[in-house]
Amino acid sequence: MKRSNAWLVLCAVHGVASMLLWWAREPAVHALIWRADTWTDHPWTLWSSAWVHLNTAHLVGNQLALGALAAFGWMVRPSRGATVAWLLCWPLIQAGLTWWPHIGYAVGLSGLLHAGAMVLAVQLLGQCIPIPKARRWGGLLALGLLVKIGLERGWSQPVVWDPGNDMSVIQAAHLLGVVWGALFGAAVCAWTRHRAAPGA
Repeated sequence: MKRSNAWLVLCAVHGVASMLLWWAREPAVHALIWRADTWTDHPWTLWSSAWVHLNTAHLVGNQLALGALAAFGWMVRPSRGATVAWLLCWPLIQAGLTWWPHIGYAVGLSGLLHAGAMVLAVQLLGQCIPIPKARRWGGLLALGLLVKIGLERGWSQPVVWDPGNDMSVIQAAHLLGVVWGALFGAAVCAWTRHRAAPGA
């Protein structure tokens, strides 16, 4: 379970790309937004849409959350496998939004941030990140995410209006991020343990 800097690199990519797109010209930004009715013709939007933000509050909020995730990653130093698990979640969050037909488009890092946090939680719970009290930290992180998802009820309220930020919030993306993060985080942890087992 070798530790890696890949997690921090991916956090930096998300942060820098989000800032660059914030200053990009509007036509270029529109070409990078995931839209339910056209994404099969523009498959790159499964990835690029996460870097698009609707307003300053949206960008700042996600950048602060990304900074917290990066800081936590710097402290626990997850393996390269954890970063791979997070990468696998990336396009599947956007693609999964088609399960809710009234979601026309989606932008922002929030779903991906939920996925990253859940990957870390599962990796800690499985003690695939070798730090003291790993299960306790993983349990607290997982509990916080599950409570948030339970309160949001993204399965029945996939989109809600946030008057404070003057934008719609795609709560279904948060739900999908947690689900995919748990699945891939657990799968990578199990695979890592299998490889480390004697005779594997």
